[in-house]
Amino acid sequence: MNHRMQITLALLLISVPAAMSVFGASSLQSEQSKASLSISPAMSMNVSDEVRHQLLMLPDYGIFDWIECDIHADRTATLRGEVTRPTVKSEAENALRKIESIPSVDNQIEVLPISPTDDQIRIAVYRAIFRYEGPLFRYATQSIPPIHIIVNNGRVTLKGVVATETDSQQAFMAANGVSGVFEVKNELRVESSRG
Repeated sequence: MNHRMQITLALLLISVPAAMSVFGASSLQSEQSKASLSISPAMSMNVSDEVRHQLLMLPDYGIFDWIECDIHADRTATLRGEVTRPTVKSEAENALRKIESIPSVDNQIEVLPISPTDDQIRIAVYRAIFRYEGPLFRYATQSIPPIHIIVNNGRVTLKGVVATETDSQQAFMAANGVSGVFEVKNELRVESSRG
């Protein structure tokens, strides 16, 4: 059996096998610094906490980026995701290389192509989702906004965690209504669906 630990940045839910207890506070706001974990009982929670901390502290990691990290049974790390700048990719790898208990890092993060059109779509989708006094504005005011907007060649993917299915649908509809967007994939998870 391939035991591994997966850390997904910006996902605000905790998921562990039945052999382990769920930890962390229940409210979405207090989950801000948490990540989604799938962890074998043999893995150390200290490693996952350190990886989560290092990646969340990346200076250039933002709402238009998405990073995931798998920690395998041999404690090697695999980084995946999409980022808007090459510096975020290299910063993520360098941050994990500083952790003594991780012997090697496989960096599979994709740097999204430079595109003024995609940049315009990013801003337009951000404004549509987080419009002032809109139903999702409360997410924009959090220190680490839980909804991430990934744009690649006019195709938008929403990632992260929201409190309700209604919030997920509202984010999807807002993004889908932006001019120039070819497709919207809604990969938002609902906090109440965690188990």
